[in-house]
Amino acid sequence: MKKTLFSSLIATAILVTSQAAMAENAPKTVNIGYQKANIFALLKYRGTLDEDFKKQGIAVRWVEFPAGPQMLEGLNVGSIDLAATGDAPPAFAQAAKADLVYLAHSPANPKTEAIVVPENSTIKNVADLKGKRVALNKGSDVNYLLVSALEKAGLSYKDITPVYLPPADARAAFQRGAVDAWVIWDPYYAEVETNAKARLVKNAEGLVPHYTFYLASRKFAETWPETAKKVVDELGSLSDWANKNPAETAKILSTSTGLPQPIWQRALARMPFGAERMTPEVFKEQQALADKFSQIGLLPVKVDVSSATWSLDKKQ
Repeated sequence: MKKTLFSSLIATAILVTSQAAMAENAPKTVNIGYQKANIFALLKYRGTLDEDFKKQGIAVRWVEFPAGPQMLEGLNVGSIDLAATGDAPPAFAQAAKADLVYLAHSPANPKTEAIVVPENSTIKNVADLKGKRVALNKGSDVNYLLVSALEKAGLSYKDITPVYLPPADARAAFQRGAVDAWVIWDPYYAEVETNAKARLVKNAEGLVPHYTFYLASRKFAETWPETAKKVVDELGSLSDWANKNPAETAKILSTSTGLPQPIWQRALARMPFGAERMTPEVFKEQQALADKFSQIGLLPVKVDVSSATWSLDKKQ
């Protein structure tokens, strides 16, 4: 009896000591940047990460941003610790000397971004874009899609007139005919298909992989690696749930964005969620993006994408 009691007391002491050590090795607050339409918005509205971190004495502060480039500016200046963006923003952030690391990535989802035109447009293929006004968000993932699509069609970026507009302004310009084509991603892509009968010219299939990257400031990831890893694990669990429950996922993201659930259901049908640790192959694909942007002058300097490898991945 005494031995059992002693063993129980020892086990309790070890648990308390372990929890205390974890608390000392964890931040008091984790600041997460999100956009209304991305996976971190889904994580925010479900509340599972907040609940788990609360048990460890960690508060979660959610900071909304209109797009990836602005979010990574926030990461660079220290207003947030974690972010999720598409392919292009991290390359631009690295060019601007942002000290970030890649924690993980989603599965490739090339069907979720596309070049679209009005239903009755005479533009039938990418080659027909020559001399046309094409709306896009500068420095976004679709910038890479457009460059790659033009090159495959035997054109260069100089053969079109890029009209750099954020999604809301580009949607208005597309509606009134001020641009000939629009390069956009979901859920905006699903919305313009549904409400404006936009016609697909080319999506990213066979051109670029299109990932979502989960990023952290190097300071945060190196100081609290277990906390960063916990977020990646949580994103993995959330992804499994979202992939199995598209109707509930659409409902949550509809609440977040204000877009009707049917639009989100259309987008989610081509949007696999996931959280996979970085691999040399994915870094190689991301390096190809950075090199292409440097080549055409969108990036002012060459970027070594692998310099943003997380130390936990270097040890593997």
